[in-house]
Amino acid sequence: MSTCYLPHAPASVSTARRSLNRDLISWGVADDVADDAAVILSELLSNALRHARPLPGGEGEVKVSWIKVGDTVELAVTDGGAITEPRKGQPALSSLGGRGLGIVEILSQSWGVRRDDQGNTVWAHLHAPVGYANGERGAPMQNLRQVTR
Repeated sequence: MSTCYLPHAPASVSTARRSLNRDLISWGVADDVADDAAVILSELLSNALRHARPLPGGEGEVKVSWIKVGDTVELAVTDGGAITEPRKGQPALSSLGGRGLGIVEILSQSWGVRRDDQGNTVWAHLHAPVGYANGERGAPMQNLRQVTR
C-alpha cells in the first residue's frame, strides 16, 4: 500500500499521478490500466480539492492512497469532508464541470464513499491485471513487490 499526505492544492494532482504511475509500473500493471488509474485518481483528488476541506489537524492536507490486491487496485482520497456528499452529477452539455465521478464510474469497477469522524474517503476499484514487460509477449511479469510507505 502506498499512502501520501499532500497539500490541499492543485499541484498535488500531478504529484499523486506521478507516484501512482511509478508504483503501478513497478507492480507490472498494464499501461492502459495505469492510464485509467491516473485519470481516476486525478478526478477523485480534484473533487476533494474543489469541494472539500483539508483533513483536520491544521496541516492543510489530503490523504491519497492506493493498494493492489490480486487483480484489483483500490484508489482512495481522504479529505476533511464537505457540506454535500460526493455523488455523480448530471451536468448540462454546456457545463464546464460536474463530470468527474461519471468518469470514475465508467473507468472503475465500483466506487463509493466511506465516512468517519475525520472526514470522507472516496474510493474506486479498478481491474488491474499484470501487464507484460517491455512489450514482450508471453508470461506476465512475475515477482511483483508491494511497497509500504
